[in-house]
Amino acid sequence: MSENELVKFEESIRERIYSIRGFQVMLDRDLAELYGVETKVLNQAVKRNADRFPSHYCFRLIQSEKEEVVTNCDHLSVLRFSYNLPYAFTEQGVAMLSAILKSKVAVEISIKII
Repeated sequence: MSENELVKFEESIRERIYSIRGFQVMLDRDLAELYGVETKVLNQAVKRNADRFPSHYCFRLIQSEKEEVVTNCDHLSVLRFSYNLPYAFTEQGVAMLSAILKSKVAVEISIKII
């Protein structure tokens, strides 16, 4: 990855970090896109490994938090009519995701995010 591409990637990551409940987090949908997996696959992996994700690693948004994020972030407008509430991952949660997804892409992306 060239230096210019790396700078653009870092900017893209920064735009997907939100402050929720006093934590800097990334949402499941954004992480799934970066890791090249479906959101459903990412969330299934998290559910299968729930003991690896305490509440300070990963939590589910409440409806009002989801509405605020959707209102403020154009790329999340597809969530507006979804009945599922997204998961939010802290830095530690993002690191744990790379361990459970077990793909080279997941490890590389996690390193770049952190």
